[in-house]
Amino acid sequence: MISNDVLIYIVGGTFGLLILFVVAYVIMNKMMNKGERKYLRELRQGTKVNKYSSDIIYQKLYMIYAKVPGIKRYLLKLRRRLEIISIQDEYQTRRQASSIITKALLIIIPLTIAIIVLARKNPLLLAILLLYEVFMIETIIEGMVSKLDNKLLKEQVEFFSEIRHAYHEYNMVEEAIYQVSQNDELEVSRQGEKIYEILISNDPEEELEKYYDIAPNSYLKEFAGISYLTREFGDRKTDSGASLYLKNLNNITQEMQIEILKRDKLDYVFQSLSVISIVPILFIDLLKSWAVSNFSFTSSFYNGKLGLIIQLLIIILTFVCYVLIRKVKDTTSDTSMKNTQNPWQAKVYKIPIFKWFIDLFIPRRGTKSYKNLTKLLKDAASKDKMEWIYVNKICLTILVFCVSMFLMNKIHKTAIDYIYTSPTSDYDLISMSASQEKEAMDQTQIDNTFLDMFRGKPNTTVEDIEKAVKYSEYYEDAEEEEITETAKRIYTKLQTINSEYINWFNILLALTFSVCGYMIPTWLLYFQKILRKLEMEDEVMQYQTIILMLMKIERVNVEMILEWLERYANIFKAPISKCVNNYESGAWEALEELKNDITFKPLITIVESLQAAVEKIPIREAFDELDTERDYYQERRKASNERLISRKGMIGKAIGFAPMIVLFVGYLIVPLVAIGLMSMTSSFSSIQSMM
Repeated sequence: MISNDVLIYIVGGTFGLLILFVVAYVIMNKMMNKGERKYLRELRQGTKVNKYSSDIIYQKLYMIYAKVPGIKRYLLKLRRRLEIISIQDEYQTRRQASSIITKALLIIIPLTIAIIVLARKNPLLLAILLLYEVFMIETIIEGMVSKLDNKLLKEQVEFFSEIRHAYHEYNMVEEAIYQVSQNDELEVSRQGEKIYEILISNDPEEELEKYYDIAPNSYLKEFAGISYLTREFGDRKTDSGASLYLKNLNNITQEMQIEILKRDKLDYVFQSLSVISIVPILFIDLLKSWAVSNFSFTSSFYNGKLGLIIQLLIIILTFVCYVLIRKVKDTTSDTSMKNTQNPWQAKVYKIPIFKWFIDLFIPRRGTKSYKNLTKLLKDAASKDKMEWIYVNKICLTILVFCVSMFLMNKIHKTAIDYIYTSPTSDYDLISMSASQEKEAMDQTQIDNTFLDMFRGKPNTTVEDIEKAVKYSEYYEDAEEEEITETAKRIYTKLQTINSEYINWFNILLALTFSVCGYMIPTWLLYFQKILRKLEMEDEVMQYQTIILMLMKIERVNVEMILEWLERYANIFKAPISKCVNNYESGAWEALEELKNDITFKPLITIVESLQAAVEKIPIREAFDELDTERDYYQERRKASNERLISRKGMIGKAIGFAPMIVLFVGYLIVPLVAIGLMSMTSSFSSIQSMM
């Protein structure tokens, strides 16, 4: 049954939320009566929607969100991604950004109220849970943006299908794209219009390079590139008599269908793992209250130092698992909300005093450490610069040290508070009656009087305490034996209290944790590198599809193929870019160096075929097996994706369920059994001694 306090919090929270929305509505109306109304009219000029439509409401909410400091940060990060999808359509970008932020707030606000209700009695847990919400907001927003990306990808499949029919009718690439792009309701239509404008521009090659930098996904890049090459060099018939352009379009469509299936399966496998990994910390206080209320002998564990330490370990484990699950699920997505142009790390590094200090830790160029870290960044396909990594390292070191010292102080304080508040009795029963508990608490209050008297005096002896007890008002008529036992008990408590302070071992432990914090960015790069290895085969198979589309187009050479591979590369981008830069100095030598830089056998096979195409045979003959064994490669690609999803699913489930298992086993079952057995043993020993 829900207590009155909980009901008051729930009702108060709901009422507060209602007031918040009313105030927001009033402010919104006032704002719309000012200069923003004119700007909004310009934005929605030509539309025929009433003033109460969702579009206009979202535009109004956007202006409110843009003025709220905390929300504004997420709004600007969100815009960077949505501008790409919407091709810089300001009205659409604002609508989508406002819609996503609103949905995120509708999830976060009730969750915040629930957290406050459940963890209100534990300030430390409450603060940590509220801190978790910062990460959850970003996860929720990223998830919603990913849905837009998936929606765009699915629209592309239908879009390309219509392109095929339009191309049969007009037999002109640009006309087919223009006709199909007239559907304003689809996101992909904006991309089609942009590609059409590129094809008919005065310098389509330059405009195409600009589009490559802002295209939402690699499939639109491929489509734009193939459309340009076909318009520039003309279409041709394949051996079967079909259009090469349409066949390449079909190849891109098949790649998209495989990617859609892969994303759907990954979403299904990971749809609840992030929640499962973070939910356990919501139940820490509930489990603690249930255990203490039903098994009072566990109070010494849950209210003491050891219970707090295990709580903190569960919270740290939950945070680590939550971060790792996000990395496992999606390691090559273009939907990242991360700012790689001017992040906070770059701003910190620009400050002269900080730059000087951080440079002391960065290894010098040419050293083994520098080369190893550079290679690790490439292997992990990280977009971070080395300077940013060391900013993270140093900030984490300082943060971990400060948090460690704070938590150790909290642990010592918890141990002292437990001595001052726990019932004091000469017996150890599994449960006490109400009268016994009251008597024990009265004894604790008496003991606390003497603890306050001698606290902070390390030279205190049992005899000193015995004298104080003997002449106190509480033990005027007590026997000598009772006074001696009381003095020993108080002395034991006093020794514990006087030992609970920050000492050299605590500082050493905090420094050890700081070293771990310093290594966390490097460990994450290694973890990301392991995940990248799982996806190498999938990326190389994408290379095969690109080569298959290019090899039959006239005037295509090895250098152009390498440029296309570089454009779509992720895991192998660094070595391929190096090869493209060195190509003019010697094609064979550049390809040989590329072959030495990589260790993945399927990619080495592609490089060897490119070497053959440089000097010996035409490109079409060098990659003839890609065309003849297309069906085999498609099936192998599907099998590869199945293995990838299976491996990621196993890793994700192991990580996601770890906090839940530790919570129930390490925080409930093991303490319950261990303390129960110890209490029973002690009770039986006391009974036997009395017989």
